Amino acid sequence: MFNRFLFTRIDNSPLLIFRMFFGALIALECYGAIFTGWVRRTLLEPKFTFNFIGFDWLQPLPGFGMYIYFFAMGTLGIFIALGYKYRFSIISFTLLWTGVYLMQKTSYNNHYYLLILISGLMCFFPAHRNYAVDVRKNQALKSDSMYAYIKWIVVLQLLIVYTYASFAKLYGDWLNYGIIELLMRNKADYFIIGNLLQQPWLHKFIGIAGILFDLLVVPALLWKPTRKMAFVAAIVFHLFNSIVFQIGIFPYLSLAFTVFFFEPETIRHIFFKKKKPFLTNKIEIPRRQNGFYALVGTYFIIQLALPLRHHIIQDNVLWTEEGHRLSWRMMLRSRYGTIQFKVIDKENGTSEIIDLKKYLTKKQQNRIGSYPDFIWQFAQHLKKEYARKGKSVSVYAINSKVSINGKPYRAFIDPKTDLAHTSWNYFWHNEWILPSEY
Repeated sequence: MFNRFLFTRIDNSPLLIFRMFFGALIALECYGAIFTGWVRRTLLEPKFTFNFIGFDWLQPLPGFGMYIYFFAMGTLGIFIALGYKYRFSIISFTLLWTGVYLMQKTSYNNHYYLLILISGLMCFFPAHRNYAVDVRKNQALKSDSMYAYIKWIVVLQLLIVYTYASFAKLYGDWLNYGIIELLMRNKADYFIIGNLLQQPWLHKFIGIAGILFDLLVVPALLWKPTRKMAFVAAIVFHLFNSIVFQIGIFPYLSLAFTVFFFEPETIRHIFFKKKKPFLTNKIEIPRRQNGFYALVGTYFIIQLALPLRHHIIQDNVLWTEEGHRLSWRMMLRSRYGTIQFKVIDKENGTSEIIDLKKYLTKKQQNRIGSYPDFIWQFAQHLKKEYARKGKSVSVYAINSKVSINGKPYRAFIDPKTDLAHTSWNYFWHNEWILPSEY
């Protein structure tokens, strides 16, 4: 029964058109990062980037290197869309995108992580077996079918993303619409809709609709009687996010996923009218069936576990941020912090307060006071910089206060902890983060 569900051959039209959408969108994302100045602001202007801890060796390329890097990724996106040297193109893009993701987190976005996962999965999918340059060069590659498990892997991945996003909203500041009001406050000057976005009734609608949409959209798309209604809701939801939050390609990528929920014959009829119908529902069990189950099972166990890890870490993730990333906790909080760094020379006892403007861009300054890993990394950076001058120093975060979702500022980092000589705890709570009252 399970083998029939996964290993039946079905029409591959959804995968083919998704490859085209996917490639075109990542090309727009990468070229857009160059032309909008994102690459310059995020990777070139900073004196150093706040990489993911443990990936210090991943640093921006000097000179025009990062422009070339993003241009290469955009070009790979075009190759993917065309199905040109597909395996090389998708694997190369996945590695390059993962590199730039781990290289900096000042502009962290859950959607960047989703793009790693999807491009990683696409490395294993036969998305170049038709309507591709590769097929024109080698007709032996051509196929009108794919395993059903390809569809269900995508569906399950999306179900995890949306379900966790829905459950994460079930907390006080979302349920009383306070965070929604806060997120909309700085959009009052939007043309035409700015005033509408400040209305309490709309905040309530967004709060309720956000939970229900995330929870129900995947099941509703799977069930034929509600599929069209869910598709319309998805269009409205993602276009709203695109216009209001301006989050690049990702609302459109989310819409592109919907091709996997419609009948393959419907997708073929819309996008590939000349493509031969695939009528056989033949079951082909792969020789390495157990290996397949082990690989896919391990992947999804990790996907299910990562968003839950903050529950076993001491204190509230809303306060500590420990376990926040990679967990689909999207648009849930607004953080503002203040901080000073005090450096003490261990040899002569002299001290100085660091002028953050000399080290950090404006965006980095906005982040540094609010996120504990940023604070620890900056302390380590100061330690290394003074070591190059032949000095051994201690670094303390003083006057550190954070406000979550507009609430009063509260003390955040223990001012007595020498962060220069404190290790980062990757998997558990860092005790120098003061207890929350949330």
